[in-house]
Amino acid sequence: MKAITPDYSLEYAKQLDHADEIAHLREEFIVPEGIIYMDGNSLGLMSKRAERTMFELVESWKTQTIEGWTQGERPWFFLPEALSDKMRALVGAEPGEVSITGSTSTNIHQLVATFYQPEGKRTKIMATELDFPTDIYALQSQLRLKGYDPDTNLVRVASRNGRIIEEDDIIAAMTDEIALILLPTVLYRSGQLLDIKRLTAEAHARGIIIGFDGCHSVGSIPHYFSEWDVDFALWCNYKYLNGGPGSVASLYVNKKHFGRTPGLTGWYSSNKSKQFDMDHSLTVEHTAGAYQIGTPHIFSIAPLIGALEIFELTSIEAIRTKSLHITKYMIQLIEHELEGLGFSVANPLEDERRCGHVSLEHDEAIRICKALKQNHIIPDYRAPNVVRLAPVALYTTYEDVWKTVQILKSIIVEKQYEGFDAKRGVVA
Repeated sequence: MKAITPDYSLEYAKQLDHADEIAHLREEFIVPEGIIYMDGNSLGLMSKRAERTMFELVESWKTQTIEGWTQGERPWFFLPEALSDKMRALVGAEPGEVSITGSTSTNIHQLVATFYQPEGKRTKIMATELDFPTDIYALQSQLRLKGYDPDTNLVRVASRNGRIIEEDDIIAAMTDEIALILLPTVLYRSGQLLDIKRLTAEAHARGIIIGFDGCHSVGSIPHYFSEWDVDFALWCNYKYLNGGPGSVASLYVNKKHFGRTPGLTGWYSSNKSKQFDMDHSLTVEHTAGAYQIGTPHIFSIAPLIGALEIFELTSIEAIRTKSLHITKYMIQLIEHELEGLGFSVANPLEDERRCGHVSLEHDEAIRICKALKQNHIIPDYRAPNVVRLAPVALYTTYEDVWKTVQILKSIIVEKQYEGFDAKRGVVA
């Protein structure tokens, strides 16, 4: 990848596109004509392969009826396990450690119900004050179910500046009262990437179970969950993995915990060979498959089959290389073109602390996002003042980035944003 130099021209952006080693992967996606899509950190674009496999699964129901569970090209009964094998390369997992199941929220409940086992003075759960709300809601719920007051037993590590969380502050909060830690791999507002390896080692040195919410990182950066000895993790598959709206989610459980009965069980927690015995004594599956609860949602899984095929055409390391390069390019353009226009870059600037989106703060963020959409650019707004822009490595071009920054400049200079109200939509 060509090094970034202080050249802010459109011609230079086109040169970067020409040098992009994974530029051909954009052809795998259905990019709406006339649109610059900068919201792939909320919902990835549909790929041609995802569309194909979605219709293939619809056809299998039509032609095979109930036999589709065990027959045909993609037997439904074994789909979660088949896809788990493809997924594990993206998170650095050993065989059996990944399960395609549930949603982000249900998987948090499942894993916390399993690994939060308060005993003695260890009764508290640790998170951060910048976590995505669903994580906090689930942790509060699990504390209540165990008879604890979330106001006193949920420790939320404070941010020093409202943007990032310092790893030193997280480690300092790892007291002997902490029974479980759940942290984001990446903070959803600022895009800060936490040091997963370091935090896992520090938690284990203190006898604390630790897990991670990887919704804003899986598919954008390499992970090495097994090598780092992470206890558990979970993530959605509709952002950087492009599995479609409401796509089935995923979870990871370290093999050292295999054989443990999950906190929430159902008939899909069973060993496959015993599942249809209809015995009231559960034979727990000896993999992360045990953390499934109910029947897999086949049509929710279907697009993910094709979506994951795209990741086999490259490597997660190549994706990360472009992601770092194109986000740095966007930040440099912003700093040059938007100076004095009220914008602040909220991302960490260091490569090792930055994930896949650029976080821009501005007092008029809501109205700016509305103006961007009128200019055929799809951004994302996050309260109270953040415009999130995601130049996704698989399908965003450097020319897209250049045009986005130029339009942002026009929106402010020409005061286009003043033509919109500051009322947030139901879905930000």
